[in-house]
Amino acid sequence: MSNLKNEKILEVRGLKTSFYTHLGEVQSVRDVDFDLYKGEVLGVVGESGSGKSVTCSSVMRLLQHPGKIKEGTVLFKGEDLVQKSEKEMRKIQGNEISMIFQDPMSALNPVYTIGNQMTEVIRNHKKVSQKEAEEIAIRMLTLVGIPSPEERMKNYPHEFSGGMRQRAVIAMALSCDPELIIADEPTTALDVTIQAQILELMKDLQSRLGSSIIFITHDLGVIAQLCTRVIVMYGGMVMEEATVDELFYDAKNPYTMGLLNSVPNPKASEKERLEPIPGSPPDLLNPPKGCPFCNRCKYAMRKCVEELPKMYEISGTHKSRCHLLHPDAPKVEGFVKEARM
Repeated sequence: MSNLKNEKILEVRGLKTSFYTHLGEVQSVRDVDFDLYKGEVLGVVGESGSGKSVTCSSVMRLLQHPGKIKEGTVLFKGEDLVQKSEKEMRKIQGNEISMIFQDPMSALNPVYTIGNQMTEVIRNHKKVSQKEAEEIAIRMLTLVGIPSPEERMKNYPHEFSGGMRQRAVIAMALSCDPELIIADEPTTALDVTIQAQILELMKDLQSRLGSSIIFITHDLGVIAQLCTRVIVMYGGMVMEEATVDELFYDAKNPYTMGLLNSVPNPKASEKERLEPIPGSPPDLLNPPKGCPFCNRCKYAMRKCVEELPKMYEISGTHKSRCHLLHPDAPKVEGFVKEARM
């Protein structure tokens, strides 16, 4: 699939989101740009606090107080979601754009049955009868692999296992045929076996339904398995954007390299020592004026401290934010630069 030839469903430009706390302004998202194409799975990867979830909550306009979008545009099918009223957004949320949350128990109401919750979502967005809503809900539970869906409709969330609850949340998210699904680390709380089943389910559903997916994770293994393209976030900024192959075989950002070096290689012929990234993420109450990764980067120069690097284009699908990609930057061992100005 050539993403460049496909139609864009989402365009995010200059997105800035802050939380106004009693300590000051926490600049959680700082000037983020990215595109999403119809039918693709875009991975968003980075450490905790890198801005992944806040970016996607901003896209859906689901920010909790004291969060606020300061600047930027979020064009969904050509319409700016930032400018829409809460009433207009309620028609889009859960209908055209759905979100799958990390913890299914926080997305499900413990005092209502699965059937009640699914039919309520369907009837809120579709002009259908109760019977038709129940038929849609049963069909979606069947689609996500829940056995005896008619009986399971009568169950409460606590009567489901963790994996079954996540399947029910996915079924709920898909029940109104959304064009965009945002999955916020939906497999983090699950064991490895169930995680693999959920990822396989999402791959199958995406290929069958053709929805666009933004998949937020800190797990590069999930990125390799599910996504076609990926953006790497750190310190509230996009540090690298690439296809999955470009990211894993030709990373061009020291932060991305650090992430890759901290993950075990299952194909290694002998034992390899993992290299954790030293140091801590930047304080976004007082973010650095230069590169947000400079205090942890082994390639850091004085320029990195003083000036924020721009995004350099390596290819039509590959960009990276690093001063070492400038044609006049010094050559350093272990870092190959092939960027276009």
